[in-house]
Amino acid sequence: MKILISGATGLVGKALMPKLVAGGHEVRALSREKREDSIQWKVQTGDLDSVCLREFGAPEALIHLAGENIAAGRWTEEKKRRIRESRVEATQMLVRNILKNVPSLKVFIGASAIGFYGSRGDEILTESSPRGEGFLADVCEGWEGAAEPLAVAGVRVVHQRFGMILSRDGGALAKMLPVFRMGLGGRVGSGEQWVSWVSIRDAVRMVEFALTEETVSGAYNVVAPEPVRNKDFAADLGRELRRPAVLPLPRAMVRLVFGEMGEALLLSSARVVPERFERAGFRFEYGDLKEALKKS
Repeated sequence: MKILISGATGLVGKALMPKLVAGGHEVRALSREKREDSIQWKVQTGDLDSVCLREFGAPEALIHLAGENIAAGRWTEEKKRRIRESRVEATQMLVRNILKNVPSLKVFIGASAIGFYGSRGDEILTESSPRGEGFLADVCEGWEGAAEPLAVAGVRVVHQRFGMILSRDGGALAKMLPVFRMGLGGRVGSGEQWVSWVSIRDAVRMVEFALTEETVSGAYNVVAPEPVRNKDFAADLGRELRRPAVLPLPRAMVRLVFGEMGEALLLSSARVVPERFERAGFRFEYGDLKEALKKS
């Protein structure tokens, strides 16, 4: 297939692009900068470089992973505006451009997040669960809704709701490793909140599966089948690194240091399972957290 991919320099994009190329696909990144090996994307207007697009040919798929990093810094009003604009408004404009200029498109895979479900305690959450409350739930709903015009036009649209991606190259795990290696890690808050995780290898395979499996459309949770409590995640990571993991990060400290972002990303509880992926026949390489931590 001829595939366009935004967010190609992000955690998933960097792992995904070489896999797609190795699989025989022709891939071009959408880039804010003008580069020989990519197609320039003017995020503010949604416009794609028409000359480069024409030279590439007729793209059949768009994998849309771009967006402001939600875990970088406190959520000031300005930060929240950038998060919302980089996901909702940018996707709306990109979709409008695609509808006008890429009639060959057959499938759109958009990144979303399990933040869609909000904080739900011990409730088991599947793709049929209603949206939750809070800023992230609002953003995810708007983010997914921005691609609706493509579905109306007959494009197969897949919303991939990512959980915590385990990779030593970036994301939450990469930030935890230095702390845990010093023996300073431990549970966050009560430690009873659920963590829904997925290995980077399986996350990439789930994108590939959605790309080529034509029965896949709508929302799909990109998480492993066995979410764990935060205290158990901390204990398993400590064991993997052969370091104690007994120093808790109190809830009050999370709120003081990280504010609303800490509440949403560190203290919230989302027990999410990949029901639709499993029903579609996807098989996980790393369904066990201990094994995933070894290989991540």
